[in-house]
Amino acid sequence: MLNLLAVAVGGAIGACTRYLVSLWAVSRLGSEFPFGTLLVNVVGCFIIGIFMTLTTERLLVSPYWRLILAVGFLGGMTTFSSFGYETLRLVDSANMVPAIANIALNLFVGLLATWLGIVVARII
Repeated sequence: MLNLLAVAVGGAIGACTRYLVSLWAVSRLGSEFPFGTLLVNVVGCFIIGIFMTLTTERLLVSPYWRLILAVGFLGGMTTFSSFGYETLRLVDSANMVPAIANIALNLFVGLLATWLGIVVARII
């Protein structure tokens, strides 16, 4: 039961973070492109790269922290389901260039951010 609570707490914080980032992105960058989703996905990739590398290669932490941060917070914050929906909405409205850009940016920048997180974790 404690495991479930750890995931729930992290997930609630992550979901609220995603919502606030999305509001910020729309207010600053507009709503023509899903920048908020892209941002949380890239940042989430970077954080999981750092966190998982540190906790599997350098630090001994309680398994609850992995549940809270990697499963709960990052699971609640990153938005692959939103990514899929928003991409298909772009396709449905014949916005193929933004749809392809959204796919490419989330995939390649997300993988790059994960790799950078691993590199940073190994340096610090």
